[in-house]
Amino acid sequence: MTQAQQVLVLWDVDRTLLYVGDIDRQVYRETFAEVVGRAAERLPARGTGVTMPLAIRSLLSDNGVPEPRAAELLPRMVELLPIRLAAHAKDLREQGTLMPGAIAALRAVHDHPGWVPTVVTGNLKPNALLKLAAFDLDGLLDTEIGGFASDDHHRPALVAIAQKRAQAKHGTVFTRSNTVIIGDSLEDVRTGLEGGAPVIGIASGKTTAAELTEAGADLVLDSLADIAHVLQGISTLTTTSGPS
Repeated sequence: MTQAQQVLVLWDVDRTLLYVGDIDRQVYRETFAEVVGRAAERLPARGTGVTMPLAIRSLLSDNGVPEPRAAELLPRMVELLPIRLAAHAKDLREQGTLMPGAIAALRAVHDHPGWVPTVVTGNLKPNALLKLAAFDLDGLLDTEIGGFASDDHHRPALVAIAQKRAQAKHGTVFTRSNTVIIGDSLEDVRTGLEGGAPVIGIASGKTTAAELTEAGADLVLDSLADIAHVLQGISTLTTTSGPS
């Protein structure tokens, strides 16, 4: 019997699998106030997909913190963000929502022979784990082999990080030909284009299907609700992708 081809499936988290509303922005507010000592007047844009360290740097800059001082404060804010989010664990469950089809799509990928589901996300790892656990999604993803903003603030670099971790665990070399990203933002598309993985764009966030297509997504779906199309997309992209 032929062994199933191993495929690394890299899921985005926010607005692809779940949506936590204003909680992330509240955490930015609280962290900024604690570290800087005053309220933030401008907050990071919603739904961009940029990594949290870059969002924090913009938060500091946009609120008038000089660059040398911002560089000093950044590590402390990165340290505090997960602590602040953990204090909102109940809010995540009560105010957050699952995106349409998320659980069924995750379960279908998880149960598919040979497929290895994990995450590549702009979240710091503790923040991603808190969000996934709040919706009981962590059991459907191998978060040990994912790529997180804690690993590198440059999101495209997270693809290779996840691939190397998956290779170490599963003994398979993962390249563009057997890796796929599923996400909702232009950053997800850029991560694939620059990081070396085809992208299934899900128009469930602030980026439209047309914008995802124009940016270079290999396949665009309106949501995860059509499980058959999600699975077919993964199969097709990892069968027809060119060499790494």
